[in-house]
Amino acid sequence: MTLNDIAAELVAGCRENRAMENLDKLYAADAVSVEASDPMGMGREAHGLEAIKGKHTWWDSTFELIGGDISDPYPHGDDRFAVRFEVKTRNKETGEVSEMDEVAVYHVADGKIVREEFFYPTG
Repeated sequence: MTLNDIAAELVAGCRENRAMENLDKLYAADAVSVEASDPMGMGREAHGLEAIKGKHTWWDSTFELIGGDISDPYPHGDDRFAVRFEVKTRNKETGEVSEMDEVAVYHVADGKIVREEFFYPTG
């Protein structure tokens, strides 16, 4: 897959609630995911596809997506792209509704995502 193919499928998967399904298709087995903070209390970095799946499982079990927007991808050269996520969520345990605005940068090599970095306010 080309960078543009990967970027388009990642965005489509997020918009269509297929993000978990896309992990095996789009990510390298040794991909790394880096958060701006430590929301799960497990460190900022997740190493490997199984750890990234764990992050998705945590997110899906903790939050309900109730609105928002996912931008089209912003390609950068032939090895990176960014996506902006503006979403409204409800915490499944507390019912608290919050809005999130973050930018994710995805690094691609050999037709797979090898690194993702999330940027958002942490204060």
